Amino acid sequence: MPDGRRFCTLNMLDDCNRQLLGVEINVSLPASRVVQVLTRLVDYHGCPAQLRTDNGPEFISARLSEWCEQQGIALHWIQPGKPTQNAYIEHFNGSFRRELLDAHLFRSLAHVRQLVDEWMLDYNTQRSHQTLNFMTPI
Repeated sequence: MPDGRRFCTLNMLDDCNRQLLGVEINVSLPASRVVQVLTRLVDYHGCPAQLRTDNGPEFISARLSEWCEQQGIALHWIQPGKPTQNAYIEHFNGSFRRELLDAHLFRSLAHVRQLVDEWMLDYNTQRSHQTLNFMTPI
């Protein structure tokens, strides 16, 4: 961004239907914000059986663990240094970075959010996936 600030993205995907459920964008994404976002997604999409994450501090926090336990969601962390245990999200993150984040100069967080929303719509409605018999997630 022009002011030199960095931002984070929290990409949430459904492993079964490959749908990009949401992308949260902010200058920081602590566990409390992750829980807030997940609560919103559960309200809209229903409760998943499991969440698979890496070992970032926001994911190994007591706050997220407690929330998952209250919701009846199994929290599964991949082993440190083993991104292949979450290969789909790693592949997705690479595409997201190349096609969107590396392709634009962002003016503000609002600009990032606008472009991400457009990219997400395209990803969910226009891109076919081999694992879905070449259908789109939606």
